[in-house]
Amino acid sequence: MKTLPSVTEELNSELVYKILKKNFNSLSPYIFKLTSEWLIGAYGVFKDINKYLILIYFVNKDFEFYRRNNVNITYDDFYKDKDLEIIKGNIIQISKELSVPKESVRRKLISLEKEGIISKSGKKIKIDRSAYESSQPIVNLNNVASLLSVFSQILKKEKIISNSLSSKEVSILIKQNFTFCWYQFYKFLFPFAYRWQNYMKDLEKVLIIITIVLNSTAKHIKRLKGVETYLEKWRKDVQKTNIVGINAMSISDITGIPRPTVVRKLKFLVKNKYILIDKKKLYYVKMSEKRFKEGTKLQDETNLSLSDFITRTFNQINLN
Repeated sequence: MKTLPSVTEELNSELVYKILKKNFNSLSPYIFKLTSEWLIGAYGVFKDINKYLILIYFVNKDFEFYRRNNVNITYDDFYKDKDLEIIKGNIIQISKELSVPKESVRRKLISLEKEGIISKSGKKIKIDRSAYESSQPIVNLNNVASLLSVFSQILKKEKIISNSLSSKEVSILIKQNFTFCWYQFYKFLFPFAYRWQNYMKDLEKVLIIITIVLNSTAKHIKRLKGVETYLEKWRKDVQKTNIVGINAMSISDITGIPRPTVVRKLKFLVKNKYILIDKKKLYYVKMSEKRFKEGTKLQDETNLSLSDFITRTFNQINLN
């Protein structure tokens, strides 16, 4: 007989947000790795992040359908050899939900149709199997599993749960509860993309900034290993610490964005005081006070929605 889950091990978003802020120094590498590698993967499919966003917007309609009807499909069953058929999306609605201009949505839909990635039939859209497989979240699932595993270790350390979960265990449990968990992931992902798209008007610039932050964070974390810092202190330390920067070629290699495009976008980011460049042409995090306040607000909103994702997903895999 299956052991009943303990009521005391159910998490709530407020507690998760508090733990996230308190342990941000330990969790930040996993959070930035998750968001940066999602953006890198999204760019890599079409060399156009917004075009990929529209594709997974359609895939998410299936997740919404399953969640609405309380149906859970495993990872293996969801990615069986079949095309994906969904109700046709409305251009105005897609534009609003993704913060992508209507004409841009229209152009990208036409491009997806010309490339045979999607096809329309009456009120339905069919996604070709080859494109459907490009949305298979192999890297993302591993990154989510790593984040939740580390989070579970913190929960155990603080005596909130009895046992932590390894990355492998988390991955298996997510695959068993795939459509529920990935519905929650997209509930985090789409607002994240919308928020930064609305602010920067360009998700490639966001990817470049995150890459620079991740470079700074990785070196910053090594010096603070074992120290748990609150989010506010982490932000100040990353801003103030003298950290070796990263060059345009390395950013291009990491992100897959062509070097001339990277250089052009870096010039914009420097000019608008998001980052600084030194005499060696290395880039690092050093925002103006105005940009720092704007970034802080967006990061707080992201962490709130991330806390909700962690709460719902962790409860699903830990209690079921």
